[in-house]
Amino acid sequence: MAEILGCGSGYSSSPEWEVTTKILARHNLPPWTDSRLSGRLHFNGQSSRTAHSSASHSSITYRIGAAFSAKGRKFDTKKDWFSFDPSRQSVEKPPYTGRPASGQDAFFVSVVGNGSSVAFGVADGVGGWIDSGVDPADFSHGLCQYMTQNARDHGDERLGPRELLGKGYKDVVADEGIPAGGSTACVAVVDSSGQLEVANLGDSGFVQLRLKAVHHYSNPQTHAFNTPYQLSIIPPKILARSRIFGSMPLQDYPQDASVTSHEVRHGDVLIFATDGLWDNIGSSELLRIVERYMTQFGAWKAGAKGTTVGNNLHDLTKDGGIPLQKENSLQQLLAVAITGEAKAVSQNPHRDGPFAKEVQKFYPHEDFHGGKADDICVVVAIAVRDKNAGP
Repeated sequence: MAEILGCGSGYSSSPEWEVTTKILARHNLPPWTDSRLSGRLHFNGQSSRTAHSSASHSSITYRIGAAFSAKGRKFDTKKDWFSFDPSRQSVEKPPYTGRPASGQDAFFVSVVGNGSSVAFGVADGVGGWIDSGVDPADFSHGLCQYMTQNARDHGDERLGPRELLGKGYKDVVADEGIPAGGSTACVAVVDSSGQLEVANLGDSGFVQLRLKAVHHYSNPQTHAFNTPYQLSIIPPKILARSRIFGSMPLQDYPQDASVTSHEVRHGDVLIFATDGLWDNIGSSELLRIVERYMTQFGAWKAGAKGTTVGNNLHDLTKDGGIPLQKENSLQQLLAVAITGEAKAVSQNPHRDGPFAKEVQKFYPHEDFHGGKADDICVVVAIAVRDKNAGP
């Protein structure tokens, strides 16, 4: 839950996830995926065109998993996760009509048009809107729902993440069912050649891990401590009341998002998450968690020539690639492990996370220690070279 007003002093953060309930109910699929992900999420190059690359065939696929845990609820490792694998996207599954118990965050995954590019990301509803009688989840969920729809319906031309964020925001503003609210967002579009573009607005973010190293991490956008950039819908009454008290609600726009470009390679791990993760676990600690599982299963291997990607990565990231695990793919296992660790830290009064250290730095008189209780939402994507793509 983030602060709405620029002069505010309280902190709260929210994460939750749900996405395309309205869209996917028509197709009898879970609400958190594009309906065409069934049989296509691994982006195996059968499509004739791509919206983000001129490559004539696919060389990189993206195996994606997610996990979440709502503030104040126990993390249920049997239920609070989802794996984006074609074999699990059964059209016979009944439509989902509610929201998962994940607080105020949302996430989405969608193909881009009919090409081999994929768009995905997270959004964190600004919890401060609760004080105005607004459900913060409506904005973040609606934003992800509309970004899914816009990505899915996109044509041949290139689609950038800031453009996608703008389309989603425009649709949220036009939705009469979302009269007010706000959200941060971190959105990615990545293609089969490994070209990744990210638009980050606020204090959600991502990290790119490569062969036991942090290759890149995003920096949060904030107006002040605990006051992140945020997309907003501000009703006239709230705007007028704020002026009376001499403070203005924050209202940032998609064009304010920081946009960065990156090259993704075989074996890279991309982690997108709301601040429920980043407030409790730093990038170096996150790397240790990922490295433990990647090396345990041989996805990253140390040898005479240094660390390399294991030959079994393709199989490990398939559904059932890790036998005897309820999270039976490597990407899903990582998502659950990361979320579980963040949850544990958030509830530990004796373990200072990044948020606690920031409070101690800026407000030493507060004597704040321990984790930061919050919703947590994590999306993990592992880049895998097609077996038929060559070196």
